[in-house]
Amino acid sequence: MNCFCMIFLKLQETLHFHKKTEVESTSNITDAEENTNAKKDSNLISLFKNWPLMSAIIVYCVFALEDMAYSEIFSLWAVSPRSLGGLSYTTEDVGTVLSITGVSLLFFQTALYPIAERKFGPIMVVRMSGVLTIPLLASYPYIAMLSGFMLFFTLSCVSIVINIFTVSITTGTLMLQNKAVEQRQRGAANGLAMTFMSICKAVGPACGGALLSWSQKRLNAAFLPGDQIVFFLLNVIEAIGVLLTFKPFLITNHY
Repeated sequence: MNCFCMIFLKLQETLHFHKKTEVESTSNITDAEENTNAKKDSNLISLFKNWPLMSAIIVYCVFALEDMAYSEIFSLWAVSPRSLGGLSYTTEDVGTVLSITGVSLLFFQTALYPIAERKFGPIMVVRMSGVLTIPLLASYPYIAMLSGFMLFFTLSCVSIVINIFTVSITTGTLMLQNKAVEQRQRGAANGLAMTFMSICKAVGPACGGALLSWSQKRLNAAFLPGDQIVFFLLNVIEAIGVLLTFKPFLITNHY
């Protein structure tokens, strides 16, 4: 009888200790999760307060908005009839131009961009690319006056150069973002940049299509008729992006 009582008491004490351990373990996990969430919130707030990062993201978004609007406009403009200021191209013709552009971009990004970045630095590459894009965009209404092989050749060359500048701007602004934060924050910083950029890339095509449609209804306007107003407004956005690459707006911070 005494042995039975001793065993019973011992089992009861063991079960009680096990429950206590479970409670302590759950409490520790909860505290760890709260600490992790607090650190995440603190890191996010510090990113928003990091002006070198946020200024680079804003510049990136402005150029992304212009690029997406341009990409939408280019294809629609090229297949539009000449009576509306377009090129009367087929979708196959547009695809050929874009394919040539893509091959050229692959060569540039792997072979030439690293040289340009080492020589001038990312800010100057972004700035020069933005400035040189402006006269090229302004040339599109005049390219529409060409025909035959000369039209195809000129359009392909301008498309290649504009897209090279676009890639240079995108790569340069991404480098500025990465240099604005510490190594441990780069994942979060890139995620924040992608979020804002995605919004611009969603808005860009819709605005571009609406702008081209509106421009084709004002072919006889006194000020910038037809597609001239389209490429003028694209240049306005491009110019804003270029202006934002100067101080005091864009500030660099190297980690």
